[in-house]
Amino acid sequence: MDLKPAVNNKIKELIKKGVNIPNPLSIDMGEEVNIDQISGKAVKIYPGCRIYGEKTVISPGVQLGYEAPVTVDNCQLGPKVELKGGYFNKSVFLEKASVGLGGYVREACLLEEQANGAHCVGLKHTILFPFVTLGSLINFCDCLMGGGTSRKDHSEVGSSYIHFNFTPEGDKATASLIGDVPRGVMLNNPPIFLGGQGGMVGPLRMGYGNVVAAGSVLRKDVDMENKLIVSRSHSAVVVNRIPRAFPGLSRVVENNILYITNLIALEQWYIHVRKGFFENQEFGSLVFEGVLEKLRMAKGERIKRLKDMASKMPVTPDKGQDTTKTHGAKREFFEKVKGVEELLVKDTDGIFDRERDRFLTAFGKHREGQRGDYIEVIQSLPRDVSRAGTQWLDSIVDRICGQVATVLPALNLFKKSRANIC
Repeated sequence: MDLKPAVNNKIKELIKKGVNIPNPLSIDMGEEVNIDQISGKAVKIYPGCRIYGEKTVISPGVQLGYEAPVTVDNCQLGPKVELKGGYFNKSVFLEKASVGLGGYVREACLLEEQANGAHCVGLKHTILFPFVTLGSLINFCDCLMGGGTSRKDHSEVGSSYIHFNFTPEGDKATASLIGDVPRGVMLNNPPIFLGGQGGMVGPLRMGYGNVVAAGSVLRKDVDMENKLIVSRSHSAVVVNRIPRAFPGLSRVVENNILYITNLIALEQWYIHVRKGFFENQEFGSLVFEGVLEKLRMAKGERIKRLKDMASKMPVTPDKGQDTTKTHGAKREFFEKVKGVEELLVKDTDGIFDRERDRFLTAFGKHREGQRGDYIEVIQSLPRDVSRAGTQWLDSIVDRICGQVATVLPALNLFKKSRANIC
């Protein structure tokens, strides 16, 4: 059976470019796909694969479909990425990232260098820093995870782990920060281990160096570091449920703001530090643009979910509920969430010039003497330079969090020391 002429011609052109396609008639390629964004260098597309999307980018050394057919839809794949089987949509995979059979990776995911997942991993709006490893049979949507210094010293999520990101009220203001951006990007913090057959009820914060025992389901922040955590099972109980009670509202809002401000810090890191490293890669500028697009999507999603939750705040006190402080905080959140949104979407470039330029000057001098790639350069940073970079990114998070706290005084946000938050 002949393919549509336009698609057939594209596959022929890819073969001429050097793409290894063992069974061309088994490949489905959308007419919108730009084959000028597909490298001919060491790329292999195994039988049964489907490639769609005008923004799709396939860099040198990419392998698609070794274990099962792969669908790629508007993804940007960096060098030597391996997607072994599954569905991948509107996400970015940087150099040597990989996902095994049955991957289900939906929009706004970013897997940085050598981040990887085994079989049957489900992700959406998930960001994994370099080396982070996911086991099998995992649902890990709405998370940012860092930690670890190399492939031999990496953060890991055990098999059959779930990030619970949907509440009984129908809210998804539940993204969890496992590690953080200001220190996580420096690749010099101890790894985090989340034991298998466990879970995490978002939104939570997790400090570096922590080990969570297998079978544990976390419901509270663990912002300490280097701890062994064994959760206790809930006792059986049946109680009345009060709709839209929103217990722990301050903590939920605080964790959401911290997550969003960490995304803002990560965007600044890419713009001012990582951009230059993409310039030496074929299609590097397209992959870089893809990263910024996904970070904007991630931030937009988190703000939307925060606003959705605010819209559900009770405008009158519920029977039996606190009619003073608790209700006042809820009403304030309902009335002032628009002001919070304005703080989170405003342009931050130029606000933190002093901290940023101090770091970038030191970083530039260090990079002049380095010939390595991004990972090697970051790993070789002197401690004082790395600390300056963390201070710059922390200043972004701190200042915006402080501004939000001013808008929402009744919620009493960010009273805890920042040293224990990130």
